[in-house]
Amino acid sequence: MALQNKYIALIPAYQPTEILAKLVRQLYLSGFWVVLVDDGSGKTYQWLFDRCVPYAKVLHHEVNAGKGRALKTGLAEIIQHYDFSYVVVTVDADGQHCLEDVIAVCRIADRNPGALILGSRTLKERVPLRSRFGNTVTRLVYRISTGLNVHDTQTGLRAFHVSLIPVLLSIAGERYEYEMNVLLYCAREKIKIKEQEIETIYIDNNAASHFDTLRDSVRIYKEILKFSASSLIGFLVDYGVYSLLLLLSNNLRFSNVAARVISASVNFALNRRFVFQNKDSMVKSAVQYFLLASLILFGNTIVLELLVNTCGVPRMLAKILTEILFFFFSWLVQKFIIFRKKGSK
Repeated sequence: MALQNKYIALIPAYQPTEILAKLVRQLYLSGFWVVLVDDGSGKTYQWLFDRCVPYAKVLHHEVNAGKGRALKTGLAEIIQHYDFSYVVVTVDADGQHCLEDVIAVCRIADRNPGALILGSRTLKERVPLRSRFGNTVTRLVYRISTGLNVHDTQTGLRAFHVSLIPVLLSIAGERYEYEMNVLLYCAREKIKIKEQEIETIYIDNNAASHFDTLRDSVRIYKEILKFSASSLIGFLVDYGVYSLLLLLSNNLRFSNVAARVISASVNFALNRRFVFQNKDSMVKSAVQYFLLASLILFGNTIVLELLVNTCGVPRMLAKILTEILFFFFSWLVQKFIIFRKKGSK
């Protein structure tokens, strides 16, 4: 199944098994150029990487730097030595991807320059619980964050033209969060994402994976978690002021408007500095934010009064339901418009 060397397989590897040597040789004999990045596996694994040298360009990190950094090291190597006519495919080192699927996503990328092609697992039978659960959660977070439905957000099998590498090198992330950041960036910059169904292969219940369920999940979700924490603080300020003013004045509209103005000021400061770490003009960001806050306040007041006066919902419960309704709308506008990042970091 010779491919005339128009495809480049990039493999990040940390403390791999002997499967790696078989994978590299199989890819090479099928016509791939292979770039293998040893992500600080240590001297114990040197013999295994030495076995790959006849079939791959082997790069080494002195210490473990993370999957994102290993991918960037390989991408930097590729862009120095190959022109934009080549297709790159990232392949996991643990044997999860069969050769036919690797070739399939490459061919789709070849027909779709400028797109990111994902090899998407069906995630039905024989899938370890943590893999099924993790992908379900990240798929939901991604859909809420972008409005796009990607079936397998955690797949390591991804193909694209070399021309996309400068963009990929500019995206933040050193470890597992990098792959999610790539998907978020593609959604924001309107880079097309296409999915190709692939076979689901797990060896020894995915025991070779170095994904730390707690630590790496926090890295992946930390941006939306930070936003949620900021919003919670804003909500507590809002709800506290609303309750106090409602008790003192018994005026629903006045209490809601005053509470929203105070909590919006707190929320703006937190989001600008700690969540989105925005460095644009304070005046520009503030104007955009308070236009958003005004829009939310208008909608918030209408919905709140509708729930209380028309639907008969208790005033305290109605406030909570209204805030939940406007939470995700606010996050999307702030991330992709007000505090939008102009490149990487």
